[in-house]
Amino acid sequence: MYGAGVIEKIEEKEIQGQIQKYFVINIPINKMQVLVPIKNITKTSIRLVADTLSMDMVMDVFHQGETDTSLSWKQRYKINSEKMRSGKLREGAEVVRDLMRIQKEKTLNSSEKQMLENARKILIGELGLIKGISEVQATAMLIANR
Repeated sequence: MYGAGVIEKIEEKEIQGQIQKYFVINIPINKMQVLVPIKNITKTSIRLVADTLSMDMVMDVFHQGETDTSLSWKQRYKINSEKMRSGKLREGAEVVRDLMRIQKEKTLNSSEKQMLENARKILIGELGLIKGISEVQATAMLIANR
C-alpha cells in the first residue's frame, strides 16, 4: 500500500524494550522510509518488485484492457479496494486504468480521486524502479498510447 521500495540496509533497533533486526526500506515515490521487522517479513504483503517482462505485460493490460463501466461507484470502490489490498501489480494497474478512463467521462467522488492518486503513485514508483527511469518519465509512459 506504500509503493515500491528498495531495502537500503538492515539495522538492529530497540523498540519497546526489544532488540530486533529490521529491513530499512526506502520508498522513493512517497519520500518515506519504512522499518519492517525481519522476523515478521513473511506475515506482510511485501513482494519482490516485478521484472521487466511482467511490467511489460501489465502495461499491455493497462493500455489495451477493458473497463467495466456498468458498476455503481460503490461496487467499483469495493472491487478496487480489494485489488489494491492484494498488492498485485496487475490489479493495481487495472485500478489506475479504470479510474483514469472513468475520470475522462465524469468527475470521480473524493474517495475514488484519492484511490486513483494513491494507486497511480504506486504504479509509477514500481514502473520507475523496474525501468530505471524518473517519476516524470514513468508518468509519461502511463499516458502514452491512450
